Amino acid sequence: MITLDERQTNEALPFDRLIETLREMFAAGCSVPQRHSHVVNTAEGSGTVLIMPAWNEKYLGIKTVNIYPQNSQRGLPGLFSVFTLFDSSTGLPLAQLDGNVITSRRTAAASALAASYLAKKNSRRLLVVGAGRVGRLLPDAYRAVFPLEQIDVWNRDPAAADLLAATLRESDMASMSVGRWSLEAAARRADIVSTATLSCEPIVKGEWLAPGAHLDLIGSFTPEMRETDDTAFRDAKLFVDTEEALQKSGELLGPMSRGVFCANDVVATLAGLCAGAHLGRASHGERTVFKSVGSALEDLAAAIQAYEHWREMTT
Repeated sequence: MITLDERQTNEALPFDRLIETLREMFAAGCSVPQRHSHVVNTAEGSGTVLIMPAWNEKYLGIKTVNIYPQNSQRGLPGLFSVFTLFDSSTGLPLAQLDGNVITSRRTAAASALAASYLAKKNSRRLLVVGAGRVGRLLPDAYRAVFPLEQIDVWNRDPAAADLLAATLRESDMASMSVGRWSLEAAARRADIVSTATLSCEPIVKGEWLAPGAHLDLIGSFTPEMRETDDTAFRDAKLFVDTEEALQKSGELLGPMSRGVFCANDVVATLAGLCAGAHLGRASHGERTVFKSVGSALEDLAAAIQAYEHWREMTT
């Protein structure tokens, strides 16, 4: 069994290739059981372990995620993740990969993949809300799909937004950090707004979104979390990565409980888009919303790409 560290896993997952890998996997499908969640209590504290399996005819993958919020008091990250890849026909262990890299890169790639169906083809202005692990990857993911000319960045900590914008300018991309007072203005002129925060209160308001805009919602993965308000869903076409989003995300559960929309109003899943069951955006002027919560299918697809890349490089 080989081991791919953070650097090696990163290098094996360029966004142009990863987006196409995800497109193929969503179209083909694979087995994705419900994730397992367990609370771990010890004398030193407690945590949560998530076990996320997925497999197809050739590969079996299991991602293990350990979440320990109190680690901040110990000077440690609150989350550790490892992905193990097996041969699905024999159970033979093939590789162990950096799970944090797998998760963050497949998340950004899935958003860009969805936008390839849902955003205007000539989208040129992107607003990234959140400059954390995933937010920092979104510009490169979207640049693999769209002819972007301007990327605006907002973060609760302005210094993080400043740093990301400066990094983008160093790569010859027009970019600016926007403060809270100018977030509305940045949203109003954006073709694509992509949010990747841990917020429990709406940050982006639906009334700010321009006709024809695409809203990509990443951060809300518990019933308590929200990044936008009810208005964002009114008069918009709603798409989700998987049907599980309707059961997990406060972004959807809240508006559904208030009658803003119902489960039947979801136009298509990402699998449906990739398989051609739905074409996505129907007109230049319609507004679209995509909500993702992540899937073990994406982890498996990314891990397979990284493993096969390593095999190509070493043979």
